Amino acid sequence: MLIGFGNRPITGIVLVTVCLLSGCSEGSLRSLDDICQIFSDRPHWKVAIERSVERWGVPPEITVSFVYQESSFRSDARPPRRKILWIIPWKRPTTAFGYAQAIDATWARYQRDTGSIDADRTDFTDAVDFIGWYNEHSYTALGISKSDAKSTYLAYHEGHDGYENRSYRNKKWLLKVAEKVAARAERYRKQLTSCAL
Repeated sequence: MLIGFGNRPITGIVLVTVCLLSGCSEGSLRSLDDICQIFSDRPHWKVAIERSVERWGVPPEITVSFVYQESSFRSDARPPRRKILWIIPWKRPTTAFGYAQAIDATWARYQRDTGSIDADRTDFTDAVDFIGWYNEHSYTALGISKSDAKSTYLAYHEGHDGYENRSYRNKKWLLKVAEKVAARAERYRKQLTSCAL
């Protein structure tokens, strides 16, 4: 027999509480490969992207493609821990965290530059604003076109100094990732014509 609270069994209250705390109230994204579907599933993400586009001028397909690559749309994403002797968890390779996988130092610079001291890497709106801000700096500091997904991703991953020094040249894996980001951005761009931002 279940112990009830009013007309509701306690198990129902517990399940609802657990669901709310774990974030399942939003439901899962139906397709990560369709930007229209992403915006349909998360209308507030569409609003956040629109604000970022208006503020920084970075095309929406590039920002969403970055989020896909960096975190697969997981707010609490982190790089995997290194292991000692292949089994003992150790430190993480970087401080990257959140939707945008921003490292501590760059996130702190973003907060200072934009006056967004309470910005949070697990907040989608803040994360896409960060991506716009960073790519705006790639444009002003390095002359990279805001619509050049491959080059902006390489600058994002390697940092502006790394990009200038062409640190990516000997990283074939990274060049392949940047090409995938660019291909996804192009796919998203085409999809946006049927679900205009």
